Amino acid sequence: MLAVRAVPYWRLSAFYLLYFASLGALIPYWGLYLRAQGLDAAAIGTLMAVLAGTKIVAPNLWGWIADHAGVRMGIVRLGALAAAVCFAGVFAGSGYGWLLLVTAAFSFFWNAVLPQFEATTLGHLGEHSHRYAHVRLWGSVGFIVAVGALGRLLDRHGPALLPGVILGLLAGIWLASLLVPERAGAGGDGARAGAAAVLRRPAVLALLAVVFLMQASHGPYYAFYTLYLVDHGYSREAAGWLWSLGVVAEIGVFLVMHRLLARYGARAILIASLWLAAARWLLIAGLAEQPVVLVLAQTLHAASFGSYHGAAMHLIQRHFPDGWEGRGQALYSSLSFGAGGAVGSLAAGHLWGSVGPEATYALAGLVAACGALVAGRWLR
Repeated sequence: MLAVRAVPYWRLSAFYLLYFASLGALIPYWGLYLRAQGLDAAAIGTLMAVLAGTKIVAPNLWGWIADHAGVRMGIVRLGALAAAVCFAGVFAGSGYGWLLLVTAAFSFFWNAVLPQFEATTLGHLGEHSHRYAHVRLWGSVGFIVAVGALGRLLDRHGPALLPGVILGLLAGIWLASLLVPERAGAGGDGARAGAAAVLRRPAVLALLAVVFLMQASHGPYYAFYTLYLVDHGYSREAAGWLWSLGVVAEIGVFLVMHRLLARYGARAILIASLWLAAARWLLIAGLAEQPVVLVLAQTLHAASFGSYHGAAMHLIQRHFPDGWEGRGQALYSSLSFGAGGAVGSLAAGHLWGSVGPEATYALAGLVAACGALVAGRWLR
């Protein structure tokens, strides 16, 4: 564990815990809430795509502002507060058009928060950036707690309570952001002159393509995994535990990530993560009726997110110079969780009803495999 005197470890960790608890409430269960409002698979997929799609614009806009103004935590606090205020609109209506508007407004600010906080965290860590996973693992803990607790609550009381839980967590994120100090020297002029040269490097272009493909392959998982399990006869509580199992595996990887990076290097870890992600989607596609296989598939979340994210963060930091770290994080977020997540969710929503859930997951496996091939060929 990092020395508390050197790094505001617990304040950073508290923010991650609450942020990813909100993600653990939203991603696995929001589809259940939307279906309870009478929306079909295409509408649910579109709303989940909007949730991801605002990451294409919001992180880059706020990242540009933060890098120029040097007020990274100010952006985080503003985004967290505005996200909570906008999400409260969900209590005013349940029609598709209204939910589309609320989702777009809320997620525009919510998606501005994490990339700037990641840059703040790495700034506080300084030369100990390889220890990033030790701070980030508390986000995984928050996700597990939210998913596990809500699975049981939703089985007992139904999805109507979900918006209130999410709003409470968003308020908690804002309160936690007030406790985190701005990193001295954040933003400012920096070394922006070489920005265009950075983005022309083949390795950087390959990295951005790879993170897009990896998150696009997660589209069926994030938009429909809980619905998929329920339709295969699993309870909501069982679905929650399976989500939690994946994040437990992710935590295990985070604890040893600094050792894996030192031994194998970020490139090799990223490629292996992509191949294992492809295997995971194929297992879910073909053997969802077998609980043991689903357990195995969920442990592969250690690769499809845990080791992948750790390696990608390492590579992003390596390629983007000081003064551009905010926009480097924004590009990573917008092209992976944003564009990749939006394309994946939108495609999954339309494929779900046309070719079927199993074929949708099989195609997700193909997308992840393409990412592995791109990384192997061009990510040098």
